[in-house]
Amino acid sequence: MQILEFGTVIVGSGLAGLTAAFHSSKHGSVAIVTKSQLDTSNSYYAQGGIAAAISEDDSPEQHLHDTLVAGRGLCDYDAVEVLVTEGRDRVLELIEMGMPFDKKNGKFILGLEGGHSKRRILHAGGDVTGKELTSFMLNKVKEIQAIKSFEYVAALKLLQKNGCIVGVQCYDFATGKNIIFKAKAVILATGGLSRLYIRSTNPYTATGEGIAMAYEAGAKIADMEFIQFHPSALYIPGQEAYLISEAVRGEGAWLLDENGRRFMKEAHPLAELAPRDVVAYNIFKKIQTSEANNIYLSLKHLDSDKIKKRFHHIYEQLKTLGLDLTSDLIPVSPAAHYMVGGIRTNLNGETNISGLFICGEVASTGVMGANRLASNSLLECLVFGKRAGDKAAKTETPEYSLKNIDPVYVNSSNETKFLEIHSELAIIMSENMGIIRSEEGIKKVLRRLNELDMEYGGSQNEHNNIRIRNTVTVCKLIAMAALAREESRGSHIRDDYQQESIYFKAHSIQQKNQKIKFEPVKK
Repeated sequence: MQILEFGTVIVGSGLAGLTAAFHSSKHGSVAIVTKSQLDTSNSYYAQGGIAAAISEDDSPEQHLHDTLVAGRGLCDYDAVEVLVTEGRDRVLELIEMGMPFDKKNGKFILGLEGGHSKRRILHAGGDVTGKELTSFMLNKVKEIQAIKSFEYVAALKLLQKNGCIVGVQCYDFATGKNIIFKAKAVILATGGLSRLYIRSTNPYTATGEGIAMAYEAGAKIADMEFIQFHPSALYIPGQEAYLISEAVRGEGAWLLDENGRRFMKEAHPLAELAPRDVVAYNIFKKIQTSEANNIYLSLKHLDSDKIKKRFHHIYEQLKTLGLDLTSDLIPVSPAAHYMVGGIRTNLNGETNISGLFICGEVASTGVMGANRLASNSLLECLVFGKRAGDKAAKTETPEYSLKNIDPVYVNSSNETKFLEIHSELAIIMSENMGIIRSEEGIKKVLRRLNELDMEYGGSQNEHNNIRIRNTVTVCKLIAMAALAREESRGSHIRDDYQQESIYFKAHSIQQKNQKIKFEPVKK
């Protein structure tokens, strides 16, 4: 068992983790730990862009208003205020550092997406903003000697002494060794969990382990019932759910039913540019009442040359599948995309546990409410990644020795069992915990989760058993929160409670060995 010591240890290498590392390194040594490669993350695959009020006819106040409207009454005002004001500054800093956002005639090209009242979405490389932005930050991080990266190293357990996080236990897949990272502070930037569903736009790594680790350590987990489904993921039987950016609809694409009729005009004044929860719900209902498994995205009425240039990578990807983005009807249906809730933090990424910080999709900062506004996620990574990185690096925790830690081992024969259970849970989560839920369906999920909890809830330190326990824990947190929230709000829709309730205008909070409770939204 190897013991390594750093000032700050960051788990995750998406935009939030890289931003936190960049800023933490100004105050001490930093380790970045990732279970895959440094460039495998939700941030890397983000197509749409990053929202910031940088144009003359826009303002942080208007951006704040749009975010609050999309959040359906569950956004914390102070967190959103920080996001839109500091977010503008962070984006301008990136531009000064040389980040090449797309321009035309010397001016930044600003896109429009669902829920935004102004064109404020910056993009890079057309439709690969996440890749360009994450790669840009990764190159900056690689230049810093104080930062050391550890690829193919899985974080498995937060190490705690007297209620304080003092490190993290990891398993190195390359050497088969346990690595103990001792640190003054640990930052979890582990991303989302949408790979718990059958159809997801996320990379295979997005399975929610960070949530499970923090929950086991006693951290507060907030708003887990809110899972955002992207409305327009490519639907081809047997193929992965390839994301077709919200920005495509921002440029004027239509959604058509099986009869070739636009249906969003009747559903919402903003039609195809309504907030994501509204669009995904109406697509899902349309599919339910038809004989098809999808609806269609149409760009036939738009300038084909402009579309090819603006969405070059999407165009080329569809071309490999025999589809032309500019002239064909593109089959789409919703897919699990973004975890709106997460590990509860304050404005500096701090949790209720000393020494533990959170940023990125795995965090619940109060910004997203009940439904994330499009292109706010990369902005949240920049703003709260910096705040968490700065604060964590300056944290002083008591000195503790780390001894007598049971090592984790891998029994490869258990991997088949993990994959079987993961697949089974993906099916029952998709059937019962998707866009529309009911008490009957949620309880069905919980019965199976409780059975698995009894079978795998022991303390065995085998890696695949830990993965099973983590998957069960995260699914259970989603289901318990969904059962407790007896209303429909944002990306949580109950067919047995179809209206919003003033009683539930609050954050759901879960903590280990405590009953679920609701905390007021910060006005």
